[in-house]
Amino acid sequence: MVLLDLEDAVAPSEKKSAREKVVRAIRELDWGDKIVGVRLNAFSSPYTVSDITEVVGAAGSRLDLVVLAKTERASEIVAVDLILTQVEQGAGLDVGHIGIEALIETARGVSNVATIAGASPRLEAIAFGPGDLAASLGMPITVVGDEIEGYPGDHYHAVCMSLLIAARTNGLFVIDGPFHGLGDLDRLGNLARRTRALGFDGKWAIHPEQIAVLNAVYSPTEAEIARANEMLEAIGHAAEVDGRGAIRHGGEMFDEVNRKTALSVLARARRADPGAL
Repeated sequence: MVLLDLEDAVAPSEKKSAREKVVRAIRELDWGDKIVGVRLNAFSSPYTVSDITEVVGAAGSRLDLVVLAKTERASEIVAVDLILTQVEQGAGLDVGHIGIEALIETARGVSNVATIAGASPRLEAIAFGPGDLAASLGMPITVVGDEIEGYPGDHYHAVCMSLLIAARTNGLFVIDGPFHGLGDLDRLGNLARRTRALGFDGKWAIHPEQIAVLNAVYSPTEAEIARANEMLEAIGHAAEVDGRGAIRHGGEMFDEVNRKTALSVLARARRADPGAL
């Protein structure tokens, strides 16, 4: 995915010209098979509706989704959905063509994430914004997305679990937020592995140098793929030949839970490299 930004990366005086540049970029550049998205300004700003009407209406069918910054209430997602429907109708696009990603980055957004995640059939993902959330909570961060020095653990763990549960309850992807420590790829990898271990699907990159590291972290390894196939083969054989749903295999018990886990690993592997399996 490539995300074009109308929010924090754009000064207030440049908001309108940025919309025009984004439209030209979407229409004129070759994006290949990437998902193309645009981050909208939050409803706490005066720009949200114009972002949608001026960009979505002019960008054409190559735009795939919009990301709503600082999403705080389910009603905001409903509003984006309704505006998108009218814009799509006016632009001759299929209704529902544009997906929505909700960016959760305030205390209120975290409190309401369960209802936000179920607010619209257009929703595709929940994303985490660690920098603005730290400001909202009063956390003394120095580098966006990094640890807080002196805190004995992951200060975002509870937040990440809240987002993960809300997203999975509604069949959505869940995406970790960016790490602003440019050039520190080892640190980036370590931070990414935390949310990968929880089950997150990916992490925002803010510089091309970060992409390879994140793709490697969130893609299953050859060993994980091999083990998933081993689980499925053993469980399938036991069910078909012996009529058993639970078996002992290599010093472990395999049952339906292992089958579901294996299928999840292989689904992730197919997303990472559709030609690999």
